[in-house]
Amino acid sequence: MGEYDDILETAHPTAAKPMARWKRAAQFAPFAAMVGLDETLGETARLTERRVPLSEEEQAALNRTLSLLRERLSERPTVRLLCFEEDALKDGGRYVTVDGQVRTVEEETGMLVFTDHRRLPLDAVCAMELLE
Repeated sequence: MGEYDDILETAHPTAAKPMARWKRAAQFAPFAAMVGLDETLGETARLTERRVPLSEEEQAALNRTLSLLRERLSERPTVRLLCFEEDALKDGGRYVTVDGQVRTVEEETGMLVFTDHRRLPLDAVCAMELLE
């Protein structure tokens, strides 16, 4: 007769309430070998776009709309802009649409100033539409 014969036929002990998987996994978190790997992989996978230069026609249309905007500044016109936003971490950026009521155009700094005090560089603007 063996040393463990008395427990050989007994049922396997189980906890009254099993531990949740996320709690179980949390026990091993301090042993994560590559801290920050998820963030690095996420940043690497994030896509950016290259800025497409404006054609002569697009630049002329933008200049015409900007001239109209300057004439109507006293009315505080509302505009919709397509702008290229440079990415702070990677090459390229993304195109964003910005709506707002324009307060002034600062010629010396090249900034478009909105009534809500946002400031946008004119060289980031790719297209402009007057909404009012």
